[in-house]
Amino acid sequence: MNCQTTCDFQHIILNNIPLIDVRAPIEYEKGAFPNTINLPIMDNMERHTIGTTYKEQGHDTAVALGYHLVSGENKNKKVNAWAQFIHNHPNAMLYCFRGGQRSRISQEWIQAETKQPILRLEGGYKAFRNYLLQNLDPGNHTYTPLRLGGHTGSGKTRLLQKLESNFWATSKQEQEPSSIRFLDLEGIAHHRGSAFGNHIDPQPTQINFENTLAYKLIQLQHQEIQHLILEDEGRNVGRCFFPQALASFWNQKNLIILEAPLEERVHITYQEYVLEAQTHYIQVFGNELGLDNWHNYIRESLTKMKKRLGGLAYQELIKTVELAYIHQQKTGSTDKHTQWIYTLLANYYDPMYAYQMEKNTDNIIFRGHATDVTDYFMTYFTK
Repeated sequence: MNCQTTCDFQHIILNNIPLIDVRAPIEYEKGAFPNTINLPIMDNMERHTIGTTYKEQGHDTAVALGYHLVSGENKNKKVNAWAQFIHNHPNAMLYCFRGGQRSRISQEWIQAETKQPILRLEGGYKAFRNYLLQNLDPGNHTYTPLRLGGHTGSGKTRLLQKLESNFWATSKQEQEPSSIRFLDLEGIAHHRGSAFGNHIDPQPTQINFENTLAYKLIQLQHQEIQHLILEDEGRNVGRCFFPQALASFWNQKNLIILEAPLEERVHITYQEYVLEAQTHYIQVFGNELGLDNWHNYIRESLTKMKKRLGGLAYQELIKTVELAYIHQQKTGSTDKHTQWIYTLLANYYDPMYAYQMEKNTDNIIFRGHATDVTDYFMTYFTK
């Protein structure tokens, strides 16, 4: 039987090849690759049992036990699941941890059932993971990074989305590939980049974050970009951290500052963290429970700031949040939430931002309001 392997990881990334991860669920949950489905050859208990047998009785006994555990109807269910996925994704490939026993057996069973060849990854998860980590090394990056920074609530993410849309439209109109690309770090990290940045569903694991980030960067590098625009995030987005060398490469220079008056930032924050967030919570949990969960999310987010705010300021802020929520429950109006947002921006985020900017003054190459920044980018890249 022809059991072919591949180590052309770049081809997998650039073509978004679907992957079958035949490792146990406990391994998959720690980290996997984009476009991957977990269809394990062994469940967690079977893997544990075989691992114990291997340690106590050796390789041959463990392999024999594996064939015994994954046989009959159990084996048929797994093979049918693999075959169905491959039917829907004919270019799929598969892997286990090191590209050894589990993926080889899976490959043999699949080909015996479908009569079609399927590639498995040479070196498995470990080899592909190492390839991705190598491509997070900034020594492999040839573009110039440009960061968009600004006070909390200034609308950086929205402006980047608007700029990306404008550049794609211009590139399409001129029928020329653009040398500039945008990287949505908050989208990859599934977090909005502040103490209030959590979404209802959790962030990816650190491993999954790194794998997805590497995928994106490799795809961008293949397009031979000259400039990469991204939001100024520092060292992390929520609990997802960038590799130190990559963060240093991004943060060393070329900072564009988006300026916005405090009143505008209060409005933007109110729109995102009150109106849009409440709507999302209600969609997921229903009206009453959704609002209660949103309220708890706000309180928990403020708790993270308690030490920096100080006990008295924290208690005053919590009191303002409670009064705004009670007012909303009684009247249906959310307007009073702008009061605690104003206090939070002015007394917590702005002083912290001012301190950070003192260390970045030499890196700033432009500052202005949204229209100024838009004009700067459009002029800079269409010279």
